[in-house]
Amino acid sequence: MPVFKLGELFCGPGGIAYGAMTAKIEDVSYSIEHQWATDYDRDTCKTYVQNICPQAPETVIHEDIRTLDLTSLEPIDALAFGFPCNDFSVVGEQLGMDGVYGPLYLYGVETLKIYKPQWFLAENVGGLRKANDGTAFAQILEELRGAGYTVVPHLYKFERYGVPQARHRIIIIGIRNDINVTYRVPSPAPYAYIDNSCGTAIENPPIPSNAHNNEKTKQSETVVRRLEYIKPGENAFTASLPEELRLNVLGAKISQIYKRLDPSKPAYTVTGSGGGGTHIYHWSEPRALTNRERARLQTFPDTYVFQGSKESVRKQIGMAVPCKGARIIFEALLRSFAGIDYEWIEPNICE
Repeated sequence: MPVFKLGELFCGPGGIAYGAMTAKIEDVSYSIEHQWATDYDRDTCKTYVQNICPQAPETVIHEDIRTLDLTSLEPIDALAFGFPCNDFSVVGEQLGMDGVYGPLYLYGVETLKIYKPQWFLAENVGGLRKANDGTAFAQILEELRGAGYTVVPHLYKFERYGVPQARHRIIIIGIRNDINVTYRVPSPAPYAYIDNSCGTAIENPPIPSNAHNNEKTKQSETVVRRLEYIKPGENAFTASLPEELRLNVLGAKISQIYKRLDPSKPAYTVTGSGGGGTHIYHWSEPRALTNRERARLQTFPDTYVFQGSKESVRKQIGMAVPCKGARIIFEALLRSFAGIDYEWIEPNICE
């Protein structure tokens, strides 16, 4: 029975791919396997090869999508593309379609037109809905429909699916119009009783002493002193800090700067940046999280080895899709194609 061969644009370190490859359903004959992937970042490609397709490194193409010959790729049954979010994120300048990265989704549309896969998954930040006063999102959906697909966009709040992190992402599932299959958004109800606290995710089980990517960041004496005044869940602006440890940053008082995790709750969003007090900080130790701890919040297994410098790895982890969240969506897709019922909810792109 069907094995969907997956191609990936803007593949990142493999959060989507790992979720796809580990997706299992009642009918085990339905599965997803790697066919090819491409990304512009060299370290990211090395990470993807090592963990997703170590026996086929030639299937991961390190190239800028703007110069890649899309017609040279192998045929696929499915496509995933987490097109760059820089111009849609509320953290950035929100240039949307007017930015350098905003229009890159068009390469996904072009790939759909060339290979006509049975289905696709497209991913971006929640801010996509509001970019260019909402016109960017409408344009993207129109282009995807124009490529021949019925689309189901939804704002997934991954903490509701057992992921130990408040991470909200727009994910668009598309099924080719000539295929009589309906995808429905999987309900978060089955995951309501899962402990999704960041404390449990980071400490249970303990991270092995020989785990990769687990080097601690050296904190300056000033940062250590500042963190000693900040309680779990507080940041540099909500904590009661002595005058000499306060930050003079205008317009950032509701930010995550020097924010310590509350171990009883999901973490706040793991990002690819880390400067200026945005590393994500441990609730009891006066330090930033290690990359391995951040990877746990993104539900990567401890055996997943990231390539590159510590800064490169931090960026890769922050840009990834949580493996567990991706797997849940892919399992719903597989059940849809297999004709297996599952608990679902109506799609919703609002907060």
